Amino acid sequence: MSTKTVSNGNDPVIETRDQLVAAFAKGEKPKEDWRIGTEHEKFVYCTSDYHAPSYDEPGGIRDLLGCLTQYGWTPVEENGNVIALAGPDGTVSLEPAGQLELSGAPLENLHQTCAETGRHLEQVKAIGDKTGKGFLGLGMWPDKTREELPIMPKGRYDIMLRHMPRVGTMGLDMMLRTCTIQVNLDYASEADMVKKFRVGLALQPLATALFANSPFTEGKPNGFLSYRSHIWSDTDPARTGMLPFVFEDGFGYERYADYALDVPMYFVYRDGKYIDAAGQSFRDFLKGKLPALPGELPTESDWSDHLSTAFPEVRMKSFLEMRGADGGRWNKICALPAFWVGLLYDQTALDAAWDLVKDWSMDERQLLRDSVPKLALDAPVSGGRTLHDIAPHVLEIAGAGLNARARLNSSGDNESGFLDPLREIVASRKVPAQRLLNKYHGEWGGDLSRIYGEMSF
Repeated sequence: MSTKTVSNGNDPVIETRDQLVAAFAKGEKPKEDWRIGTEHEKFVYCTSDYHAPSYDEPGGIRDLLGCLTQYGWTPVEENGNVIALAGPDGTVSLEPAGQLELSGAPLENLHQTCAETGRHLEQVKAIGDKTGKGFLGLGMWPDKTREELPIMPKGRYDIMLRHMPRVGTMGLDMMLRTCTIQVNLDYASEADMVKKFRVGLALQPLATALFANSPFTEGKPNGFLSYRSHIWSDTDPARTGMLPFVFEDGFGYERYADYALDVPMYFVYRDGKYIDAAGQSFRDFLKGKLPALPGELPTESDWSDHLSTAFPEVRMKSFLEMRGADGGRWNKICALPAFWVGLLYDQTALDAAWDLVKDWSMDERQLLRDSVPKLALDAPVSGGRTLHDIAPHVLEIAGAGLNARARLNSSGDNESGFLDPLREIVASRKVPAQRLLNKYHGEWGGDLSRIYGEMSF
């Protein structure tokens, strides 16, 4: 989730609806300026007993962030607490229960992305070795109850933790017990955004399947392969889902702005503090009638903050966020941006991907989304097929897109090799969660503590 690193005290007041739409148009970039921003989260645990460390305990999350400053990271504070770090590789931030996230810098190619990931993991592993901390690459805590998990001192989380139980049964699980990998990508124009958004939504379930990595809850198999994905089905229906309107004629910046205006608010940020506006309307805010700040009009930063509180499968800010994947190990962190960059950053690949999905009905897309948390690659696709039937073709399209980009490293390799972990999953017909379940029922003999050795970075 987003971390605010600067005050918004002097940014422009929103006086017209055009300003809302302009936030999306400002994201347009020529192809040569398109960048790749990769975000990945991991669980932090104490190697002595596997508990999730609190913020304040000796050697806890505060101390972990403090130790990372030796690598040149600059602390970001909220109410006297360090809640993030800023640096050339982006931002290190905290999820609600202390999950550690790297929101990477906007980079030109996937070789840079994987190098950035490697630097970050080397740093946290070095600190972990000194402080007795480990880092787990999964989509959900495999053995922790909500009550066993700490809460980080971030104002927006206090508001969200209070509001989540009012609107769904699993919002607290989303906040406290899950980790994800996502990638943020650019667009050239409104039309380019529309096609990328549609392909991204339609194929998001395939990404969920390939990265499915959350089959355990509170120490036992939970009946799902991506329980993290299932959690989103009852987090908050007003701000999640497959967004059918994206596939309707006329979709563009204005229609997404209308959608975002109808997403209930969480908060307003003023003078370094988060003011509770949970459930209130941004439309009222535009009229100066927000109960939390009567008489005030929103600023452009308020709109940017609000856009970050919608959680659909693909989200638009001034770029597009692909949000369907469970957390995983190092090669998966490199594979997710490879998947989406290959499909969306080459025009021939984008056109081929759209041709593959354009005739799917909304009911078929929704059935696929609803089925994939349990079935992964066996989930049904239009025409009596399964995701496994189309996955080789999608990876072929993505590979061709990466080949066409021809971004080479010092050894002369292009970016398509980053898809190899996904190719292996499709060839084996086993997603990460199925491999873990096989180990749990086999060599682990039901001892889930073995997962810490298997899935730590």
